[in-house]
Amino acid sequence: MREQNVREEQLMPRPPPLMRLERVTKTFPNGTVALRGVDLEIEAGEVHGLLGANGAGKSTLIKILSGAMLASGGQLTWKGAAVSWNSPRAANETGLATLHQHIPLVPTLSVIENVFLGVRGGWRRSVALQKRFDSLCDRIGYELDADRMVSELSIGQRQMVAVFQALSSGAELIVMDEPTASLAAGERELVYRAIRRLSRTEQRAILFVSHFLDEIMDLTDRVTILRDGQAVLHANTCDLDEARIADAIVGKQLVKLEQRTAAQTAHTAPASLQPRLELRDLATPGKVEPISLRVAAGEVIGIAGLLGSGRSELLHAIFGADSLASGEVCVNGRPIRRTIAGAVGAGIALVPEDRNRQGLVPNFEIWRNTTLPALKDVAWFGLMPLSSREHQRGRDVIGQLAIKADSPDLVVAHLSGGNAQKVTIGKWLYNDVQVLLLDEPTAGIDIGAKTDILNKVRQLADEGRSVILVSSEFEELLKVADRILVLRCGKYVAERKAHETTAQELLLLAGGQSAGHSPRDAARVN
Repeated sequence: MREQNVREEQLMPRPPPLMRLERVTKTFPNGTVALRGVDLEIEAGEVHGLLGANGAGKSTLIKILSGAMLASGGQLTWKGAAVSWNSPRAANETGLATLHQHIPLVPTLSVIENVFLGVRGGWRRSVALQKRFDSLCDRIGYELDADRMVSELSIGQRQMVAVFQALSSGAELIVMDEPTASLAAGERELVYRAIRRLSRTEQRAILFVSHFLDEIMDLTDRVTILRDGQAVLHANTCDLDEARIADAIVGKQLVKLEQRTAAQTAHTAPASLQPRLELRDLATPGKVEPISLRVAAGEVIGIAGLLGSGRSELLHAIFGADSLASGEVCVNGRPIRRTIAGAVGAGIALVPEDRNRQGLVPNFEIWRNTTLPALKDVAWFGLMPLSSREHQRGRDVIGQLAIKADSPDLVVAHLSGGNAQKVTIGKWLYNDVQVLLLDEPTAGIDIGAKTDILNKVRQLADEGRSVILVSSEFEELLKVADRILVLRCGKYVAERKAHETTAQELLLLAGGQSAGHSPRDAARVN
């Protein structure tokens, strides 16, 4: 009887996948081909990983799926029926929701108002909506304060509000675009638990886009990898390992970035000599308690800490971007004016975490972005910018940082995340920058671009620049930095030489647990 049932199951027609893409293409008006006949199938109840280098076509594919962009060719099928969404609302009403990397919530509204933002008619805070909200909390197994303002939430909590928002619309397929890129370890686990519950208990399909290979291996059932606008690999996750995934993403075997050794870090100047950068009791009320630090020429200082530790606030204070900061910043022994202009004039550059809002002008071309910090260098007698010099600067940056762009005339908004980040770094390469502050320079970018940027950090240090690098990925700090400072709740709590510590110890220190404190951890950094 059992064998008969098995044969009957094998003869039964397989139901169509929830979503199917067949030979989907996209060519932009400027001739750029983003997708070259991509096939993709997503089943109900599965977590499907979508990977690829920056510029591989992931963002374009997501925009087509979510109704924000029309495909140039091919076919989308939803539950076996052909569809062609011409707006995100049309996709959402059909049963597809998209959680973007930059969470589009309204900070001035409460949690419950954001969750039911698309509900038409009636008072936003009705008894019925409260019951629906409570039901969502029970289904996901996560409690949110319905009345709390979204502006008061952590990034991880905001991500959960976005998950609730997607479920409130009745979505059967949820596209998650880098949902953990800016989250600390604890907040990532919130998202992981929600994904597991949605797929296993709710039978929702998840298209999960991530650059973190470990979470792809842990969370997904199947994987599709894009490269140069084509799907180069479809496989069950259990049949893969991280090395094979990485090779498929970049099309070649990556050269592993090895951790720096004691011999490699010995070139930096001893603390007794005049430092390139010196902080003297630098502090920001409520954000960073007084920190003193000496950084040698050619030294890379890593800053380890969890969200809320004061990492970004420290860099902003150094750069003169926080008017409330107190203390002194010296470059080559000379105190600088506590303004952005004073910092730039003294040779300090900042690559901020939010590149789109703070580091770039997205609607400007590559050449225009790269020449903004030092127009006098590309101008006739320092007065009239010369187009030929500006375009040559753009071409130089593209070549130096291996930016995937055919021309410096390409608008930065059309670049992938990793290539846009390279432009943010590249605009400072031709200034007399002596101190480079990097805030999460590799967040949300692919393995290849990440390796390019970290190698560039080493090269800049080898050329004599001092670098302060903030990263949530402690493994990156171990591979690039000479020393690592640990911040917690705005306080300096420890310092370690990179070759004498581990990511586990740094995580324990940053999280407030004892990891073998030494007397120097309580002393001033020097």
